[in-house]
Amino acid sequence: MVAAIQALPQTGRLEVNIRVSADVNLSAFAARQKANSFILSQISYMMHGGEPELILNSRIIWRVPVILSQRSRGDVGQVGAVDVDVETGQLTVTPLQIEEMQARNEDRY
Repeated sequence: MVAAIQALPQTGRLEVNIRVSADVNLSAFAARQKANSFILSQISYMMHGGEPELILNSRIIWRVPVILSQRSRGDVGQVGAVDVDVETGQLTVTPLQIEEMQARNEDRY
């Protein structure tokens, strides 16, 4: 159910109450493991999942940052993210996102 959106005030106090519920069938640790497996097999062996963050979107997801690592330098930085549904464990990442992460990998060399 979507609530009607009213015009927001330009100034003054704004109070928003949101109530969301979901069955969390996948822990942050398990989401990171699923993301790591995907990253290794589909993106690059030089990347790994970082610490997942719980995100309220159209669904509740774990957002796992994709971190580029280099042997000589260690973790270089975040190049993207993989979303993992907390209820189903389904990963959400588009082919365009994969291309962008691979391109950021190449840019860092």
